[in-house]
Amino acid sequence: MPAATTPALTAAGLAVGRLLLAGLFILEGWSKIRGYDAALAYMQRYGVPAVLLPAVIALELVGGIMIAVGWWTRLAALALAVFCVLAAVLFHANLADRNQLLHFEKDLAIAGGLLLLAVTGPGRWSIAPGART
Repeated sequence: MPAATTPALTAAGLAVGRLLLAGLFILEGWSKIRGYDAALAYMQRYGVPAVLLPAVIALELVGGIMIAVGWWTRLAALALAVFCVLAAVLFHANLADRNQLLHFEKDLAIAGGLLLLAVTGPGRWSIAPGART
């Protein structure tokens, strides 16, 4: 029989989970700013238009911050989940290559975590008005 989870433990788990997920996107968005030309070349190598790079950076930074603080968390998590699935399909489709397969699986796993966050919401420890969980 599973142990009962206290409201404080649930709130802490959701907050830590949000921060772990958010940190990934914030750091990746920042790294794309610092290495803009390299990120642009990588995207173009896979046929992604250059005009999308600023949108990708904005999604990663703004979406990551929104998740970190718990503001519009469900929307940000859903948008980033879609982004992760697209990244997996666009950039890691060579499943015969073990490294690419691992990246593909990682992107799908992150999308799964984001979908869970989209369903559960940010939890009590967030700036979302009336946050419950």
